[in-house]
Amino acid sequence: MHERRPRNCLCALALLATHCRGEPAPSVAPATSLSAHEPSAGAMIPTPTPTPTVPLTASAVAAPAPAPAPAAASAAATATPPRATEAEEPSLFAADGTALPQTDARPSATDERFKRRMKRLADAIRLGDAESAHASFFPLVAYAQVKDVVKPERDYRYRLLSNFERDVREYRKALGRDAGHAELLAVDVPEARVEWMKPGKEGNRLGYFRVLRSRLRFRLPDGKERSFELTSLISWRGEWYVVHLHGFE
Repeated sequence: MHERRPRNCLCALALLATHCRGEPAPSVAPATSLSAHEPSAGAMIPTPTPTPTVPLTASAVAAPAPAPAPAAASAAATATPPRATEAEEPSLFAADGTALPQTDARPSATDERFKRRMKRLADAIRLGDAESAHASFFPLVAYAQVKDVVKPERDYRYRLLSNFERDVREYRKALGRDAGHAELLAVDVPEARVEWMKPGKEGNRLGYFRVLRSRLRFRLPDGKERSFELTSLISWRGEWYVVHLHGFE
């Protein structure tokens, strides 16, 4: 009993000495370091509201898509002058799809459709674009009925139409470097030489009107005039079409 008292006294004295020096009592909890902006111990610390996490997709991080540009291509396509349309040319087929037959109607060189064909031909020559004048050329469906030849489609494509395209390009060269600025003045059709070609006269099964040596006249920017031969125009259903542009071949 007497041995325990000194130990208790020594412990009490040690605690009293510590309190006198101002040292904090030891704590079993780990110390937390506070920054200058953190509240002191004992202050009420609000529990932060958690920020919702939004999952990112590829579209979310991509740059905003630019506003769609105006449809310039479609506008340009609309502005491009169209080639010959069905409304500009007479129908060559019946409602059931069969080819319409030849007639004995004499063509007119003052008809508006003929003028448009000649204008297309003149533009094709100025630009060297023979394909754009195909509607001015004698139609294949007519040639297949008129000419008494084996495989008329082949003869048409590889002889007649090929020569026509070649002659368009040659006339373009003959107009010179200012061909694109040439102006169509007139188409001279010698009406007095128009002739009805009976079947059998030119290897044909059907009759047609024909006129030789018409002329296509241009004026160049320097004022000079040039004219080119339309060797042969022949008729189909009362309309003039080019069949030989420069010579017979």
